[in-house]
Amino acid sequence: MTAENRLGEFLKDKRGRLDPALFGFSVARRRTPGLRREEVAQLAHISPAWYTWLEQGRGGAPSKEVLNRLSTTLQLNAAEKEYLFLLAFGHPPDSKMAVSHELSPRIQRVLDAFGHCPAIIKTATWDVIAWNKAARFVLNDYEKLPSNLRNTLKLIFLDPKSKVIQQDWEVVAQFVVNSFRADVTRIGISDSVQALIDELSQQSEDFVRFWQSNEVSDHAGGEKRLHHPILGAIDLEFSSFVVEGRPDLNMLVFNPSSQETKQKIESHLVSL
Repeated sequence: MTAENRLGEFLKDKRGRLDPALFGFSVARRRTPGLRREEVAQLAHISPAWYTWLEQGRGGAPSKEVLNRLSTTLQLNAAEKEYLFLLAFGHPPDSKMAVSHELSPRIQRVLDAFGHCPAIIKTATWDVIAWNKAARFVLNDYEKLPSNLRNTLKLIFLDPKSKVIQQDWEVVAQFVVNSFRADVTRIGISDSVQALIDELSQQSEDFVRFWQSNEVSDHAGGEKRLHHPILGAIDLEFSSFVVEGRPDLNMLVFNPSSQETKQKIESHLVSL
């Protein structure tokens, strides 16, 4: 599927989620939910015919001004707006993000310094390439996994244990796919990225369902509740940070969000 087609699907999906009444349009005699194409065009001050072509993947690249107006009309959040612009303009050769698994020892020492807080480094394709002791115990023992399985998407969608460990599996899975979509749009759909998408699509109907939703999210932070096989129920909050000088890498730090969880993790780490 071309970027123009993905742009058209994204616009159509977002248009279908809006309530016409909120914009002062009549809701009578509508066969499908959401705004009509001509209503979006009217609100964004563009030609209805051209907007139709955009949704059909044949409208060409709109200007930044038009994209800004469409973003406002469709009520896109920051991540969705960025995704829209990336689809429309693509990546000039000098702005494509390189993906590398190389990591300096200094970054590993930073991870280790978090102590009882699990911390990992992931690539834009959600490969986990570094972790600390707490992450091995609380999240997953990445050292025991084959290198090709140290991928958050594969662990969530291809490992049956994921639905047991993650209390809100549906929410977590949708969030990861939404964030993955934004990440791969930044770096471009390379052969390796497409191979990952194909593998997940072939082996997981759940992944296909979420991938086709056209939702986009950032992964600046959030909450996670796990059913740990040893610790039982634990509550974590996570924050994501871009590694300085490495825009292809993110550090995720999971902080215990309750004193009980903190004590559970600390007491077991001492014995490891």
